[in-house]
Amino acid sequence: MVENRPRRFAFEVLEVTGPSMVPTLLHGDRLVVRYGAAVRRGAVVVLRHPFQQDLLVVKRAVERRPGGSWWVLGDNPYNETGDSTVYGAVPAELVLATAVLRFRPPAADQRSLRARLSWAVSALRPLWADPSASRRLRAR
Repeated sequence: MVENRPRRFAFEVLEVTGPSMVPTLLHGDRLVVRYGAAVRRGAVVVLRHPFQQDLLVVKRAVERRPGGSWWVLGDNPYNETGDSTVYGAVPAELVLATAVLRFRPPAADQRSLRARLSWAVSALRPLWADPSASRRLRAR
C-alpha cells in the first residue's frame, strides 16, 4: 500500500506501507512513480484497489490478460494481503503509475561514517521491469 495523495505531476514520490512487496520494497521505502507510463510485464505498479477505490496498492504486473486487464501479485509469498489471487485481474484503467526508483530514508541511528556510507550505497535502486520475477510469481 502507499499513502494516497492527489496527483499533480507526471512523477511523484510515494511512501510504501506494509509487507506485501518484501524483499523488493520494505515498509517505509519511498517510490518515485511515473503516471501514465506504459506497463510492462514484471513492472512494479501503483494501482487503485478494485474494491476500495480510495486505497492505492503496489504490486508487480505479472501478466496482461485478454481485454487489457493485468494480473498483479505481491512479491512476498508469505503475505496474505490482497492481490489478483483475491480480486482477480485488474482493469487497465485502475493501474495508475509505474515505479521507476526506490529509495530508503536514512535511519535516525545512522551516525557513524560507516553506517552512512552503507546507507548511501544501498538506499537508491532503480526498479526495472523484471519478467523473470513475473514468471516466478506465476509459478507459485
